[in-house]
Amino acid sequence: MTAVRVPVGIDRSSPVPLYHQLAEQLTASIADGRLQPGDPFENEMALAERLQLSRPTVRRAIQELVDQGLLVRRRGLGTTVANRKVHRKFELSSLFDDLERDGRKPTTQVLVHEVVEDDHAALALDLPVDTPLLHLERVRCAEDTPLALMHNWLPPATSDMTLEELKAKGLYAALRDRGVRPVVAQQTIGARMPTPKERRALGMKAGQPVLTMTRMAFDAAGNAVEYGSHCYRAADYSINLMVDER
Repeated sequence: MTAVRVPVGIDRSSPVPLYHQLAEQLTASIADGRLQPGDPFENEMALAERLQLSRPTVRRAIQELVDQGLLVRRRGLGTTVANRKVHRKFELSSLFDDLERDGRKPTTQVLVHEVVEDDHAALALDLPVDTPLLHLERVRCAEDTPLALMHNWLPPATSDMTLEELKAKGLYAALRDRGVRPVVAQQTIGARMPTPKERRALGMKAGQPVLTMTRMAFDAAGNAVEYGSHCYRAADYSINLMVDER
């Protein structure tokens, strides 16, 4: 497949470094769909000659896109446009809200919507083990591509949540509609190989890993309002966080 030649304008009189001008325009071409996931990317030498830039300048621009997860380099195969990832800041938000904010179309398949007793989830919510909880199992998609398989358990006060709500909006939006506002959460993030069920639900090939996240969310009074156990397609999902020196 022939690499797409993206139009690029370089302003040599600008104080903006040449590599950054190039990186910004290449990033925009991926964001607006001119370059699609899997497209072969113009090689470094050809791009340098076409734009009359030095190879180190072009190499630095391409490396910026590789570092952002927008391009993938494979030995013997060259450079290709990466699958479009969901980049989430390490903050208390729902995947539905994050996708909407990024201009992507979130959709939801509700696989399970039932009231159950679950010892582990009840303890996580600081409730007696025989408390009836609303258990939800959902597949969250972006533009019809599965991204996450999500299990959530809700306490009785919010167990009136309907299938229609869950298909139309995110869980946290439905909680806010009931006057419940999660403000802090304890999260654990990991990675592993998916179960056969998870692999089928997410449309994954054998050998592909998932990212996992468990979350206990609390309101301003310290009451547990949600317990979740989610897994995400690792190839399409990343979490960004800021760390500080102690």
